Amino acid sequence: MAVFSHADFADHEGVYFAADPESNLRAIIAVHSTVRGPAAGGTRFWRYESDEAALTDALRLSKAMSYKNAAADLPLGGGKAVLIYPEGEFDRVSLFEAYGRAIDRLGGTYITAEDVGVSPEDMDIIHSQTKYVAGLSKGAAASGDPSPVTAEGVFRGLKAGVRHIWGSDDLSEKTVAVQGLGHVGYALCEKLHAAGAKLLVADINERVLERAEASLGATRVESQDVHVQKADIYCPCALGGALNAQTVPDIQAKLVAGAANNQLASAEIMPLLERNGITYLPDFVLNAGGIINVATEVAGNYSQEWVEQKLVGLEATISKILRVADEEGVTTLQVANRIAEDRLKRE
Repeated sequence: MAVFSHADFADHEGVYFAADPESNLRAIIAVHSTVRGPAAGGTRFWRYESDEAALTDALRLSKAMSYKNAAADLPLGGGKAVLIYPEGEFDRVSLFEAYGRAIDRLGGTYITAEDVGVSPEDMDIIHSQTKYVAGLSKGAAASGDPSPVTAEGVFRGLKAGVRHIWGSDDLSEKTVAVQGLGHVGYALCEKLHAAGAKLLVADINERVLERAEASLGATRVESQDVHVQKADIYCPCALGGALNAQTVPDIQAKLVAGAANNQLASAEIMPLLERNGITYLPDFVLNAGGIINVATEVAGNYSQEWVEQKLVGLEATISKILRVADEEGVTTLQVANRIAEDRLKRE
């Protein structure tokens, strides 16, 4: 399995492979940058179709975390870990204990938190083996599941996008198509519903769809069709790659503002979005609420006031990206990358 010649290898400082046969642990920890501080980013627990697919995810997600943390002006570098979901039965406690020991061997180079498939309870198990973990459910600086803060940041940034396009952030006349009703996606739907938006939702979980219908008045659509709906706003909140050469031509929404990481299948998708009159809010800026929440826990002194200040800054950054992109005639991704890359330069 090639690493240095991998298409998504971006001069990562380190890529670490960990295995523990007794617990069925197979993990990849990718550290992209520690220029701004220890590499921080969540752990994803997923059923990958191959080891190569897991490596691709780790490389792409870790680079995105460097950009996310830099764009949010956090004292953290970028890293990400993926755990390959075992085949057959396994002991979850043993697996996450083994993973905690693997993190500890890195001596603080990488600090983890929740991502897809991982809970605060899993973080507590990891914490039994290492101190390099955040998103804990208990402790002096514990902040718990960062998902609600991620959703809050996405909601605020989305409203900035709505103001930019329609001149007002009133959502009462807007239809929003949401792909993925996990912790972040559902919390975002609750905020959109409270703001008066009409919801079209898609997920593979029947129970959460029923809940959205009953509690939020949402209309369910098929996952493969959510992007083609007649909606004002499209929110990809599942896994990456939702914006690709096949889906973008069929998107009717004028604004894409979702919580998923790596929504663009590649940077080459940006011109296609532009040609189709679609405004894209760069995901690594928009979905930084969770890592903002984690950052103050990592500092050891959780502060809701500090988190709020950073969320205000997130919304302001989205507004700046939209304004500068218009003024300079460039894409929103180019502006967002510029902000992050300027902050990632070594002194």
